[in-house]
Amino acid sequence: MAQDPGSLLRLEKTSLRRQALVALRRAITTGELQPGTHLVETELSDALQISRGTLREALRQLQQEGLVSEGDRGRLVVRHLDTKEIRDIFQVRAALESLAARELCAQHDRAEVTTALRNSVDRMVACEAADLDERIEADLDFHRTMCRLTGNDTLLHSWSSLEGSIRMSIMFAGVERAVRNMDAARHFEIVDAIESGEADRAAATVVEHMAGAADVLVSGAA
Repeated sequence: MAQDPGSLLRLEKTSLRRQALVALRRAITTGELQPGTHLVETELSDALQISRGTLREALRQLQQEGLVSEGDRGRLVVRHLDTKEIRDIFQVRAALESLAARELCAQHDRAEVTTALRNSVDRMVACEAADLDERIEADLDFHRTMCRLTGNDTLLHSWSSLEGSIRMSIMFAGVERAVRNMDAARHFEIVDAIESGEADRAAATVVEHMAGAADVLVSGAA
């Protein structure tokens, strides 16, 4: 059977777009590309060694995720958050993830759920000496796993639609404060509360966790 060369080219283009998307997302999430940075197509396409068309596709995806926004004269810039937006993001996270905690408390296989969550926190511990990017991904994986294990697709979709804003919030106040919010002990507290099966306690622990994380990021901000 003859191979369609066009399909191979489409696969290659998709792979390049994906690699560019991952690289740009990582650069924004870790602060390598600072909020307010203008994203110049010629510079980025040269740096990533991809066509400007492929780059535009990746940038459109980042815009949909909330990592990139349109600035003056339609130029794309790395999104900048203010303190109100940080508070808003963490309030919505608290609502979503406290709901997830309640649903997990009611599951008949709660022991399996808490084992999976403990494994996620163990990964956070294992990444403590790793690059910032790995630490961020481990932290996000824990919270995403909480939502996924509920089996509630709408809940997971709602959390995922907020992920770009969550990523932007992580580095709002710099590396030191970002890392403080990745403390494994605070995440084990959430798992312990879910393991107890006490829905009110689990939900309250998540709400407290989110409020504390927001406080760490915005305290002292102008």
